[in-house]
Amino acid sequence: MLLSIIIPCFNESLTIDEIIDAITNSPYPKKQIIIVDDFSTDGTREKLKEYIEPSGRVAKILYHEENMGKGAALRTGIRAATGDLVIIQDADLEYDPGEYLEILKPIIDGKADVVFGSRFMGGRPHRVVYFWHKLGNNLLTLLSNMLTNLNLTDMETCYKAFRREIIQSIEIEENRFGFEPEVTAKIAKLNCRIYEVGISYYGRTYAEGKKINWKDGIHAILCILKYNLLR
Repeated sequence: MLLSIIIPCFNESLTIDEIIDAITNSPYPKKQIIIVDDFSTDGTREKLKEYIEPSGRVAKILYHEENMGKGAALRTGIRAATGDLVIIQDADLEYDPGEYLEILKPIIDGKADVVFGSRFMGGRPHRVVYFWHKLGNNLLTLLSNMLTNLNLTDMETCYKAFRREIIQSIEIEENRFGFEPEVTAKIAKLNCRIYEVGISYYGRTYAEGKKINWKDGIHAILCILKYNLLR
């Protein structure tokens, strides 16, 4: 089964090479790497065009002509995917591509349509960073679960894997970090078979390039209400 790996990328010049190498060296055998540069201004865009694109390591690199947000980059990348399976991969180093096989196993085994990689279950390494982020994640997951009637432990995780026809059937409306609650609500309404798998998490600090903030948390609450109650 071909795996399409969608990488939304904005200002990740320090990590983009390393994450591509990690994906390339990951044990999953058939991979299609799709990078969507969301109008980076730190040299990422130039690195992609001058070095990474000519190297042939990446199947597709798509460029936004203005900064639109993570959700918009995912929308572009998901449309371009042709694999049997699709997984979301941030361009930083917070998530380990070496765990793809374990995340995808429930889908490959025919038991799941969607798999969430949970940072908060299992015994894998988890970098200790921000208390308030953890509390915020828990509250957002709880609110989402109350309205979707799912029992997820980590709705906000980056690692979401799908059968391609499932994710391409969903109209993604959110342009920023609202993608996570939006896609969770829409998947729940499709009555998909959803699994969770415990994953490692190597979180970044803001000094190291973390971008999400409290305003995104407020917007996530609005998205949970919007896509569960008003759609």
